[in-house]
Amino acid sequence: HPDKNKDPGAEDKFIQISKAYEILSNEEKRANFDRYGDAGESQGYSQHQHRQFHHFHEGFYFDESFFHFPFNSERRDTSDEKYLLHFSHYINEIVPDSFKKPYLIKITSDWCFSCIHIEPVWKEVAQELEALGVGIGVVHAGYERRLAHHLGAHSTPSILGLINGKITFFHNAVMRENLRQFVENLLPGNLVEKITDKNYIRFLSNWKKENKPHVLLFDHMPAVPLLYKLTAFAYRDYLSFGYVYVGLRGTEELSSQYNINVYTPTVMIFKEHIDKPADVVQARDMKKQLIDDFLSQNKFLMAARLTNQRLFQELCPVKKSHRQRKHCVVLLTGEGDKFAETYEAFLTFAMANTKDALRFAHIYNDRQPEFADALLTDEEKYRGKSAVVILERRNNAGKIAYKTLEEAWQGSKEDNFILLDLLDQLRTDPGLLSSETVLADLHDELAPMFLIRWFYSTLDYVLDCWDSLFHTNWREMMPLLSLLFSALFILFGTVIVQAFSDSSDTRDSPPSEKEEATAKTEKNDTSFSKESNSRVPKKGFVEVTELTDINYNSNLVRLRPGHMNVVLILSNPTKTVLLQKFALEVYTFTGSSSLHFSFLSLDKHREWLEYLLEFAQDAAPIPNQYDKHFLERDYTGYVLALNGHKKYFCLFKPHRSGDEGGTAGSCEDYDSPLHPEARGKSSCSPGSRSIKNKLHKLSFWMERLLEGSLQRFYIPSWPALD
Repeated sequence: HPDKNKDPGAEDKFIQISKAYEILSNEEKRANFDRYGDAGESQGYSQHQHRQFHHFHEGFYFDESFFHFPFNSERRDTSDEKYLLHFSHYINEIVPDSFKKPYLIKITSDWCFSCIHIEPVWKEVAQELEALGVGIGVVHAGYERRLAHHLGAHSTPSILGLINGKITFFHNAVMRENLRQFVENLLPGNLVEKITDKNYIRFLSNWKKENKPHVLLFDHMPAVPLLYKLTAFAYRDYLSFGYVYVGLRGTEELSSQYNINVYTPTVMIFKEHIDKPADVVQARDMKKQLIDDFLSQNKFLMAARLTNQRLFQELCPVKKSHRQRKHCVVLLTGEGDKFAETYEAFLTFAMANTKDALRFAHIYNDRQPEFADALLTDEEKYRGKSAVVILERRNNAGKIAYKTLEEAWQGSKEDNFILLDLLDQLRTDPGLLSSETVLADLHDELAPMFLIRWFYSTLDYVLDCWDSLFHTNWREMMPLLSLLFSALFILFGTVIVQAFSDSSDTRDSPPSEKEEATAKTEKNDTSFSKESNSRVPKKGFVEVTELTDINYNSNLVRLRPGHMNVVLILSNPTKTVLLQKFALEVYTFTGSSSLHFSFLSLDKHREWLEYLLEFAQDAAPIPNQYDKHFLERDYTGYVLALNGHKKYFCLFKPHRSGDEGGTAGSCEDYDSPLHPEARGKSSCSPGSRSIKNKLHKLSFWMERLLEGSLQRFYIPSWPALD
């Protein structure tokens, strides 16, 4: 607007918009604009010019009718104009309405030869399907590019179906039979059940479980007519549908019981009583309008059970005026045979008082306890009994006015007279409903479980992806495919590089401090991780071999990758005691084929052990050879877990006396050279503690070894064992 926008061209734009609105809002001006390109003062000139140009063509025997293509907008077929869709109209009206009926939509444009070719078939099918209840839409891709792009149509002509908000493209030849079959395939396959003499009683008896009236459609067509399927889709939330092919053997009993004319299509509604239909309609030419009027009057049971909030709102709508006031008579009862008699009496009363201003319903107190507690203030009075409440909804927020019968409902004649008298008084005195309260929303009793809903949602998504894989425009798929192949190339490239790379160079050098800090969180060897969860001993004993210069290479240096040798350090005096304790501690780990157990004689190979322990100086300080107590140091009870392939070891030191927490996996020596005065009191001497206690809590250390959480001490190479 030029008053709001100071741009120099704002006034011209405002005039153009006003003129366009004037033309579009006037059918005559719009038609003239389509024909001559102008609807103003130059209209006469345009008509005269058009006639001269037309005669000029005729003088050269060149008329557009020669090609039989109506490119001139004057001859354009106007049958599609009433079906034209705009983006906002599609989003706000068509998509929500697609949950009640399917839509068949055509995408067209100007100068489209194929669009002209399919026009006769489309026109015939559109008229036929619209009469059956299918929604028809036309999108002009030239004027509604946003909507065409939203629908995923990148070429014209395109035909698609819309149902439950889901778009499905038509990919067959444009023929009447193919289009009808396409619409029929859009509908769910379980809308109408085939009924015979064998299953009609079971079908009609499901009214109590489903809380719906049941409809039987009788016709002489072998297949269910499309009209019935479309009707069943529109009323699937209110009614259950069954189809009886009267020409089929096995339906004679059904036809004779309900006195069916096999030559006339018949629709029957069954409610609480299955021996007699609640309503019937027959017509030789069954039309959609006739069926809709018939079903809309029978959407609910005579005394429906309130199972969700939507049903409660439809049965008991909020009054909009005094004439539209509706009162609901609700029976609050329980389940089981104990309450069957009172319910039957209430149902009989409801069937005898069918009036537009009254709706009857019942509810189970134990399934909707909040509803019952709000209306029955005196719980003790109605405990284990049924009660009748007359209510009227005042607004959508849950406010109601109600009156509860003073006495519990027994279904006697006296109860019927009292209820009938109250309803008569209510016609003249609306103030009879003196109590007010606010009801919480009812929870949906018949809603499927979350897992079932999730399964169907996932199934729909997978089917959509599968359909899109074959029918989606590949121009749209190129970015996604490019991203997918790039990710796969990077993934497999990384795996191949790692598989063929030699990682032994990094294993020969000790890791840095940062690598040691993160080593605790690294994953252990594959064989350890697989077998740590199933360490069931396979033998009744522990096989422990002595580590000597003869088997040194096979048991350590050339040990297979992923295998470790757990070595116990002992001396000749302590050999028997320590081996027994060692076998007891590690017995539960002998089921792992990746672990080997050995012992090393300290009397023979002290220098080899001292060399290894020099690489664990930070955890177990070792005295040098010039220490006067060098030969007095006692290493018995030490345990080393040696990984020959990766050239590292883990250290277990003996348990200290008085250390309740234990020192399993610790690398700090209790016999430190920093405290020589404490050596005479060392807990490692045989005189101060038992030799067996040196291996106390070794099993916990083994657990941490298999978890990979112990500190590792790397060495450049294994020393020779002389």
